[in-house]
Order: sequence, then structure tokens, then C-alpha cells
Amino acid sequence: MVVSFAAPPRGGGTAPCDERAAFTAVVYALTSSCAWRHLPQTFGTSPAIVHRRFTVWTEAGLWRRLHRAVLDELGARGEVD
Repeated sequence: MVVSFAAPPRGGGTAPCDERAAFTAVVYALTSSCAWRHLPQTFGTSPAIVHRRFTVWTEAGLWRRLHRAVLDELGARGEVD
């Protein structure tokens, strides 16, 4: 399964960041119930940027599409009950 992350459009107030690091931080926050403001600095991006990316990706339907892609991949392997 290949997931591509497009960089947000430039020209606004969105700070540049490593999209993969932001995605990893979002997944960490969601799976650990960590508050955005308590994200470890080891992700290399600020909690505000991570939360902003989460909001943008949610509005864009990323999580729904990612869930569907995982289900499709597992279904193709016969691993979905």
C-alpha cells in the first residue's frame, strides 16, 4: 500500500515541516491518547503544526481513504473477517 502526502500549498500561514514526521506524530497522539501539547519533541515538529495537519487531513478525508485502503489490502489477502 502506498500513501502519498502532498505538501500544503505555500503562501499562507502554514509552516513547512516534514510531512512524514507530522503523520507519525498524529498517529502517536491518536493511538496513545497523548494531548497534542504533550507530544514528544523527538518528532521534530511542533504540536501546533501536528494538530493543524491533523485538522487539514481530516477535512480532506484522508483518514477515511486510508482506512478504506487498508481494508481493501487486507481483503485482497483474505485477512478480513
